Amino acid sequence: MNRQSWEIVVVGGGPAGIAAAVSAAECGASVLLVDDNPALGGQIWRGEEANPSVREARRWSKRLKNSSLELLRGFRIFDQLRQGVLLAESADGMREVNYSRLILCTGARERFLPFPGWTLPNVMGAGGLQALAKAGMPIRKKRVIVAGTGPLLLPVAAYLKRHGAKVQLIAEQASRKSVVAFGSALWRHPGKLGQALGIFGSLAGIPFRFGCWPVEAKGDDHLCSVVLQQGTRAFEIECDYLACGFHLVPNLELASLLGCQIKDGTVSVNELQQSSIPNVYCAGEPIGIGGVDLAIVEGQIAGFAAAGQQHKARRIFPELARHRDFANALEKTFALRPELKKLARKETFICRCEDVPFERLAQCRSWREAKLYTRCGMGPCQGRICGAATKVLFDWSAESVRPPVFEARVESLMTTEVSAPEVRV
Repeated sequence: MNRQSWEIVVVGGGPAGIAAAVSAAECGASVLLVDDNPALGGQIWRGEEANPSVREARRWSKRLKNSSLELLRGFRIFDQLRQGVLLAESADGMREVNYSRLILCTGARERFLPFPGWTLPNVMGAGGLQALAKAGMPIRKKRVIVAGTGPLLLPVAAYLKRHGAKVQLIAEQASRKSVVAFGSALWRHPGKLGQALGIFGSLAGIPFRFGCWPVEAKGDDHLCSVVLQQGTRAFEIECDYLACGFHLVPNLELASLLGCQIKDGTVSVNELQQSSIPNVYCAGEPIGIGGVDLAIVEGQIAGFAAAGQQHKARRIFPELARHRDFANALEKTFALRPELKKLARKETFICRCEDVPFERLAQCRSWREAKLYTRCGMGPCQGRICGAATKVLFDWSAESVRPPVFEARVESLMTTEVSAPEVRV
């Protein structure tokens, strides 16, 4: 069997993964960057690889093309065969990925909170609707409400408006006071201040409500309208789409499977981004949600450190500290209000895969008990949606992660002797 090994394997091709892989490769290490999408960039730079329009994306795309690293696109890591050997699957087959050092840049996903009607067609994540629009789904003249919390809402609304959607309202659950205080502090981050002003300018004419959140989506076979709450007032707006997400949740499944220490919902790392497992590093959202600039710096540090160039990593520690100050402010500003825990009715499905309603879960005492008695978290998404929701609703946490961390073909689970597809740069 044809097996290849690399000094450093980076899992995840978003900004953190690209920065980690390029930094390590420029230090002379043999590097493989693995991503489950055909194109790199993650959600934040989705569609930017071929012809980047974002300045940072252009800069890193150029360095990527000029580097010696190898790419494995469309492959999803689903298990670790043994230490130093990952199993990856694509639509065409499976292969082993051998490494000496590993950098996890597995990103994050949107957090969804259940409310009546949240399972209706055309109710989707803010980033999800943007991704579908980028993939070609017609959005022109469609009436859209963008709701939830976090800085992702604004660029999504701006993108949808720019492509012809009629954005009727942006509803942010955080209070006006907290968001204004957050915005006032952006003078310490001139780049982000400029971005924010540009986005706000592009959203002129769109109503923006603070302390406002969806409480019900109405419709029979598809979404027709949304009921929103602001203070003591409830009001209803007709729409075609509800783009709704309550900030982000780190993707921790692979890190947990490898045995990395998880604390407060993030991977624990030292100053050089090394996890509790020797030779396993982590960067980006899995160690905390802090925006693209922080993810890039963390990726660089992880790449330098994994390549044995710790002195280069330490040179950018001051930049790291500045971006982590921003991340701390982000977390504080967009903390979820307690009212969001009370949106679900007794019949509201919490686990959409297994049709488990709130009233059945309310009788359980833990995530494990819920899985045993209701099959919550045992459907196709493997708890990626309902797990984050039950953390908010009941303060439950997954007690373990078992392979495969993603769905995989039975033949992949049974086969360890596989031939390696060609790796293209």
